[in-house]
Amino acid sequence: MSSTRPRKLLDQLRDVLRRKHYSLRTEEAYVYWVKRYILFHNKRHPQEMARPEIEAFLNHLAVTENVAASTQNQAFSALLFLYQR
Repeated sequence: MSSTRPRKLLDQLRDVLRRKHYSLRTEEAYVYWVKRYILFHNKRHPQEMARPEIEAFLNHLAVTENVAASTQNQAFSALLFLYQR
C-alpha cells in the first residue's frame, strides 16, 4: 500500500481557485503572491503566521519595493483569499 501525501499548499490553493471558477490570470497572480509571502518569511507556513506577518510583507512591498497601490491590493487580496479559505 502506498500512502498518499497531503497536497502542497500552493496546489491546494490552485484547487480552490479552480473550484470557485477564478480566471487563470487570477490563479497565477494569487499563487505568485502567496509564494512571495512565504519566501519573504523564510519559508514559514502561513498557519504559523498572522496579521503582523501580513502587515510586514505588505509594508515591505510598499516601502522597499515601492509597488503601486493596485499591486499591493492584489497581494493583499491573495493573502485574504488564502486565510479565508
